[in-house]
Amino acid sequence: MSNEPDQQSETTTKTNKPSIINVAVAVIHHKDKYLLGFRNAAQHQGNLYEFVGGKIEPNEHAEQALIREVAEETGILLNDNTIVKLGRLHHDYGDKQVSLQVYKIELTVEQYEQHKYCEKGLEGQALTWVSKSQLLAGEYHLPAANKTILEWLKLPSTIVITYPLTHFEAQSNPKGAWLKYHQEKLASDSWVYIRLKDSDSESVAEQLMKDRPDILVILPNDNEQYLDDKHFSTTGDTKTTQQVVAKHLTHSTLIQLFDEIGSSTASIQSLPKDYPLIVSCHDIASIKAANQLAKARLNHNLPPIIGAFLSPVLATQTHPDTPPLGWKAWADLAELADMPIIGLGGLSPTMAEKVIMYGGIGVAGIRQFHQ
Repeated sequence: MSNEPDQQSETTTKTNKPSIINVAVAVIHHKDKYLLGFRNAAQHQGNLYEFVGGKIEPNEHAEQALIREVAEETGILLNDNTIVKLGRLHHDYGDKQVSLQVYKIELTVEQYEQHKYCEKGLEGQALTWVSKSQLLAGEYHLPAANKTILEWLKLPSTIVITYPLTHFEAQSNPKGAWLKYHQEKLASDSWVYIRLKDSDSESVAEQLMKDRPDILVILPNDNEQYLDDKHFSTTGDTKTTQQVVAKHLTHSTLIQLFDEIGSSTASIQSLPKDYPLIVSCHDIASIKAANQLAKARLNHNLPPIIGAFLSPVLATQTHPDTPPLGWKAWADLAELADMPIIGLGGLSPTMAEKVIMYGGIGVAGIRQFHQ
């Protein structure tokens, strides 16, 4: 497998400092079965599993390299498959620096049936199909640069955002109505961004998490809104803290951090250290800020940015005066991002496939995302 390059002579400059090697990585799967290769002991990062991939040649697009390398290594032809960009990762191994451009590809039933019993690749490397649960549980050890990919793979195709309390202000008991609605309307095992701005709503949000232990929750960054895991941890109920899968940074916070990152690490260290982040982006400036923050988080061994809400794709009822990006501009911005992109704004769950066609990995929203 050539996910991790092996020739030191190809990676050095005149100063003997390792240059960056661009690698295309194919996260190949069929439903919940994922394809891994195994590097032999003599290779760099040997005795570890990895996703299929290889070096991007000069003047070669990453997707072209992906298709070529997968065909050369496994015989799987991806020319007609949908190739979904997950993100880009830079990792310094000390003796080698690699920049991974990561894509996710789902095989058809025919492709999987043809290759599921292949225990060796065309270059003699061991191949194995593993379940997603085994992969995410860390049962197959991958090089350090691949660990963020596993975090990206946890993202669902749809994320539900809760209604604000103001949506229920006509009710005699707005908090009770909010709680009852979300208890009943949230789909089983869904990812939910609890977005409440009322400073007196901790108990309502916590009650929702207790009543719906099946849901996984995204909370606002501690410094932006009242709701944080510290409150839940003081209640003595650890189950609710285990439901928190990420913290969210708003567009304004992200832009504010952008100028600070280059001069000081204080702003980075002030962000949540125990959880991955999901950020909100609206334009090229925020995409660049997200990329810079993602790199800084990895350099400081902090949990990664696992996704970005990019909005608004289309016009929305909540922000009627905000011009939508439209699909073309949205796709152009998504291509620049170093993390998975989630479509937001005027979308429905049925538009997930269209979002994938334009470079995203899934959709999020409020109005059309509740059962």
